Amino acid sequence: MPPSPGTPIAIARLSGPIELDGVVNEAAWDAVAPLGMTMYTPNFRGALTERTEVRIAHDDRYLYVAGRMYDSDPDQIRIGTFYRDQYSGDDILAVIIDSYNDHENAVWFVANPAGVRQDRTVSNDAEFTNGMPMNWDWNSYWDVVTSRSDEGWFAEFRIPFSTLGFQATGGEVTMGLIVYRMVPRKNERQTFPALDPSGGRLGFAKPSRAQRVVLRDVRQSAPLYITPYALGGFRQTPTLQEPPVVPRAGWRSERDPTTEAGLDIKYSPTSNLALDLTVNTDFAQVEADDQQINLTRFPLFFPEKRQFFQERSSTFDFNTGGFNNRLFHSRQIGLDAGQLVRIYGGARAVGRLGGTDFGLVNMQTAPHGDRSTENVGVLRLRQQILNANSAVGGMLTTRLGSSGRDNTALGLDAVVRWLGDEYAILQWANTFDEATEQEGGLESGLLRARLERRRDDGFSYYAEAIRVGADYLPGLGFQSRRDFSHGGAQLRYRQLSSETSRFVSRAIQVGTAHYFRNRDGTAESREIKPEIELDFRQGSNLTFGGLSSFESVREPFTISDVVVPAGEYWFHEATLMFRLPRSSRYRGEYNGSAGTFYDGTRLSLALNPAWVLSKYLELEAGYEINRLDFTDRDVSTTTQLARLRLNTALNPRISLSTFGQYNSAIGQTTFNVRFRYHFREGTDLWIVYNEGLNNERDNGLGPRRPLSSGRAVMVKYSHTFVS
Repeated sequence: MPPSPGTPIAIARLSGPIELDGVVNEAAWDAVAPLGMTMYTPNFRGALTERTEVRIAHDDRYLYVAGRMYDSDPDQIRIGTFYRDQYSGDDILAVIIDSYNDHENAVWFVANPAGVRQDRTVSNDAEFTNGMPMNWDWNSYWDVVTSRSDEGWFAEFRIPFSTLGFQATGGEVTMGLIVYRMVPRKNERQTFPALDPSGGRLGFAKPSRAQRVVLRDVRQSAPLYITPYALGGFRQTPTLQEPPVVPRAGWRSERDPTTEAGLDIKYSPTSNLALDLTVNTDFAQVEADDQQINLTRFPLFFPEKRQFFQERSSTFDFNTGGFNNRLFHSRQIGLDAGQLVRIYGGARAVGRLGGTDFGLVNMQTAPHGDRSTENVGVLRLRQQILNANSAVGGMLTTRLGSSGRDNTALGLDAVVRWLGDEYAILQWANTFDEATEQEGGLESGLLRARLERRRDDGFSYYAEAIRVGADYLPGLGFQSRRDFSHGGAQLRYRQLSSETSRFVSRAIQVGTAHYFRNRDGTAESREIKPEIELDFRQGSNLTFGGLSSFESVREPFTISDVVVPAGEYWFHEATLMFRLPRSSRYRGEYNGSAGTFYDGTRLSLALNPAWVLSKYLELEAGYEINRLDFTDRDVSTTTQLARLRLNTALNPRISLSTFGQYNSAIGQTTFNVRFRYHFREGTDLWIVYNEGLNNERDNGLGPRRPLSSGRAVMVKYSHTFVS
């Protein structure tokens, strides 16, 4: 009988030495009892088709995990990629650890049979209510070694306690643990502990469902990671020069050589505190953003990818409604309208003391455009109350310019699990900005209240109300619209199917959202969205439904090159989405919609296939087209967005990523090429090439544009010293 996730079990201390070689043949491992694995999918508690033995133990400095993944047909074991942090339908062994035992956050370590690592974090108990609960851009220090034989494949993980962070009480450390094995050719996921599929899309990764484990006499080491870097290269940006600077107007382009050096320091003085310091921060190696086409009159949101901001980033979560609105968005630091802003340096601290999570950021940026040099700061506190899934907290952000342009935002929030899966969320925020001359009050504030049931089987729901003032300006946050009051709700029913059904589950839901202008109470936007969702047993998903929308447009705005006149519009469309299993060598997501659009019609299609050609090569493509027709005005336009990403890896250390994008809305094609030689954790050589091409060079208003809209070539070397 497997242990209950609520009853802690002891993690054994290693009785002897082991060699981290992926063979798992030491006597010390044989002395540790294996965990009991249970089938999660395709049939919960069904008979396992492949035998799995996973053992977990520790010594003073490390947590060790050993896996023996036996396979009846070892030639069919899949190695999808050598590329770090890429899942390509591989066989995998994964370990999810809620190291602070807070039932909300966890770190997630994954290895495939070639020893290729993935690491990410989980927040908000893997619920999507406050945005994406997984952070794929987090990387940390840990090791894994694998081996293969005619019996299957084997893995040994070594995870430093300094990477995990923890709190000790009376010489004991309590954590949450989930282990799973994925056999992709059978869509078979085995887990420890036994987790039924009612937990939703990420039900196998929810920290609240983890097995509680106890470790005794763990000693916290305090390694100091010092990572200097050196960078060299050039940037080339064309500029239009006109008389009298030059005799005749024309585009001129000159290379601007660049040499930089900087330093990053990471230190954990205690087991529950992590400090990061940075001098002359550089993010040259970060992958380019996925471009988007905006068919609304509201700004687009882009996620954070920079490594400096990833450590326990969920500590700084303060979602203010919708998928992307938030009081703090770290992309506001060091970026301005997509352009890089030099960061002179700064510090970041995250930790946990008792039931209190805390985070602090302070950075100094250089002048850019019409902005003077700025000091930006963030303070976040969050205290658990009542139970493991309830908390109250506050956040303070400051953006202080040397020219006197200041912005301050203050927020308070509470999340209360008051009965079973029932949650209540309350938020208040206020901003103080020199531009509006507001010093607090309703018009510079935000209020939000939400009730929700967080479960994925049976009935679930949410209902929320939000008010945002006209002068609410979170200087370090993201807010898609202002000066509105909002009411929204969703009702959903999901039913798990029998083991003989082709479906794992079926769900039906209907959601509605309404936005009203504060100044006169008139409706600005409304929508009603019914959907049916089918999850197939082999791992694919089909969702279809409709969307009815109302928009009240006070001022004309432009979509691509078409003006939408002021007026009131109801429009309706049918939607369809099909997603292939992620465990397949050929996977993808395909979306289509058709219907009316303002005073015209829209036909949209989005294709996002991916092919694992071999463990050395993976191809991801994307194509999105929107055909807009306004027949009454005899106007039409077509927007197109195409992406092609080629990931090549000779082995886990040497990789090349080539990412090209074509965007008809901005008339550009861009390329981002990144070569990486990974010597060891923390020591890398990067060669990065960025190029932008003008799709339309003749605008009829001046000299012909050059083919290149900008070019940059950078070589960066970083080396980590550990003491």
